Amino acid sequence: MSTARTYLDFERSIAELDSKIDELRAMNGPQGLDVSDEIAQLQAKAKKQLQNIYAKLGPWEKTQVARHPNRPHFKDYVAGLITDFTPLAGDRNFGDDQALLGGLGKLGGQSVVIMGHEKGHDTKTRLHHNFGMANPEGYRKAVRLMELAENFGMPVISLVDTAGAYPGRGAEERGQAEAIARSIDKGLSLRVPFISVITGEGGSGGAVAIACADCVHILEHSIYSVISPEGCASILWRDATKAQDAAKAMKITANDLIRLGVVDKIIKEPVGGAHRDRAKTIKTVGATITSALKTYAPLDAETLVAKRHEKFLNIGRSLLER
Repeated sequence: MSTARTYLDFERSIAELDSKIDELRAMNGPQGLDVSDEIAQLQAKAKKQLQNIYAKLGPWEKTQVARHPNRPHFKDYVAGLITDFTPLAGDRNFGDDQALLGGLGKLGGQSVVIMGHEKGHDTKTRLHHNFGMANPEGYRKAVRLMELAENFGMPVISLVDTAGAYPGRGAEERGQAEAIARSIDKGLSLRVPFISVITGEGGSGGAVAIACADCVHILEHSIYSVISPEGCASILWRDATKAQDAAKAMKITANDLIRLGVVDKIIKEPVGGAHRDRAKTIKTVGATITSALKTYAPLDAETLVAKRHEKFLNIGRSLLER
């Protein structure tokens, strides 16, 4: 996988410093100038600037970070956390959707079912995975995986990262809304522990379909919303360029969501976002999931379902009170 640095618009000052550091490194060496002190000074300056920038990110900047192409995706998390992974394909009805992947494996020695959106990491894989936008067969696959987990008493883990369910004509003809509704229903009625993490974008019903969990975590710079900022701006103002205004109004950041009770916990990201230290991010997400599973493992099926229903009903009640 390519690890080339990609800078966002608000990171231009960091890009300039990193460029200078690269130039000095090229000069440094046994046969060149000793510029190690200058490199260290620039690195310290870049680190401080990065901390300052990321401490003040607004909703639109966080949206850009959540969409960063180098953030860890589903396959990265599986490779870093899951052993003995066996992918399962198809919905036993129409076909296999590569935007929503899943299978069986072990997390810290415990058998689990894990599923999530995969966006891909370059042009070829992004097209192959349809940019993480699942079709109905993807959500029917999710239901199949949840049913399998229930039958064998295995907890379910979902990793959410999608701009939304695929809105194409074929998807609608094959019952996109019905497939999402059935996936939501299955998640709410699942009789085993169900842990979900918003790792990037949590867009619309395409995200909720696999996030009706006992515990919904969100990475610090991820977003979770009923529609994309661009889509909201197009509807409210008939102008997609007002996406920044929409992002602010929609309360889509992790801090907003925790205050509203929509998510349960914020997972801290490395300074500068998950894409700057993917290994650390994956390890932190794994530890958070493991801790959550220990919390819910002692609960019987009836208690799990009752508490999950109450959790989502309380979101609506608390929002109405506001």
